[in-house]
Amino acid sequence: MPDFSLFGDEHVRQYEATNGKVGHDWNNTSVLILHTVGRKSGETRKSPLIYGRDGESYLLVASKGGAPAHPAWYLNLVAQPKVTIQVWSERLPVTARTASADEKARLWPKMAAEWPDYDTYQAKTERDIPLVILTAR
Repeated sequence: MPDFSLFGDEHVRQYEATNGKVGHDWNNTSVLILHTVGRKSGETRKSPLIYGRDGESYLLVASKGGAPAHPAWYLNLVAQPKVTIQVWSERLPVTARTASADEKARLWPKMAAEWPDYDTYQAKTERDIPLVILTAR
């Protein structure tokens, strides 16, 4: 059973305060902090997200636990794809894009290896869960 005692804003706070020493390694996977700009508010939003790697690129899954709607962080990325991520102590400017169907077919197994519940989430929703590719700017 995963440990969700470190989650949401508290996860972000501890990750930033410790440069990832608390929060990067989480439930046998790796987490980064995604910094987006709210598409409605214009305010900075921070989200702790499981990530994978494909070469130099970072990968995210916009699962929202299989909910019928996309997560807010994904909608913010679509509206403003130039964002920042924090991995351990390093902050990196990246550009986000949604993987094509062919890219998703290739990359999804990597992300399901990071968090096997992604397959369960996809099965329980009619929504095509986006896989996001982040590349350095």
